[in-house]
Amino acid sequence: MKGVVLAGGLGTRLGPMTQVANKHVLDLYDEPMIHFPVRTLARAGVTELVVVVGRYGEQVQAVLGDGSALGVAIEYAHQEGEAGIADALARARPHVGDDRIVAILGDNLYQDDLRPFVEAFRAQEHGARILLKQVEDARRFGVATVDGDRITGIEEKPAEPKSDLAVTGCYMYDARVFEIVDGLEPSARGELEITDVNNDYVARGEMAFDVLPGWWTDAGTHASKLKASILVALTKGVTFHA
Repeated sequence: MKGVVLAGGLGTRLGPMTQVANKHVLDLYDEPMIHFPVRTLARAGVTELVVVVGRYGEQVQAVLGDGSALGVAIEYAHQEGEAGIADALARARPHVGDDRIVAILGDNLYQDDLRPFVEAFRAQEHGARILLKQVEDARRFGVATVDGDRITGIEEKPAEPKSDLAVTGCYMYDARVFEIVDGLEPSARGELEITDVNNDYVARGEMAFDVLPGWWTDAGTHASKLKASILVALTKGVTFHA
């Protein structure tokens, strides 16, 4: 099983810093953002990684190196521009081969140890698995509709969400994922959407899921980056004084 860290794109929502820096090297409290998804995969037992980088990707490589300092082995792939998460995933294909993958967005942070969920995916004969989290405002996420132990559909950033279950940025796929990406058409915003990949597995009845008990956040906007920094600081025992 290989891990894929998706650290491409332009990071425009975190401008103006991202005009001169890859957003994934920006700080979350006292560490670079990119450390967190790498450490999440390592803690889950996934240590052979492909990191997909975009603009200023050399900065990510300078921070991570070969990954040995974080207990992993890293290869790098490159994505041009902002062609979507599914396109970024496809860039890892030459390094992954026929292995299963656990992909994680480079700006996502998880309180939970993901090892139990990764092990559940290992036990699946085939298909995919995603991690959901109940949120107060689901409109800015992909939102899953669930019937018992089955996902019936996923909507991308719906104006009126059908549930409060957001699709977090960790996706587990069998090797068929790259065939699915090959068959995608760009969305209205010109990107290959990971929601379309997930809905392909849903339509085939091959999408499993877990609902996370602990906190989860992205760090892709100024507000969520601040939230993530505070969560990291609290996790490290920092106290704040007026």
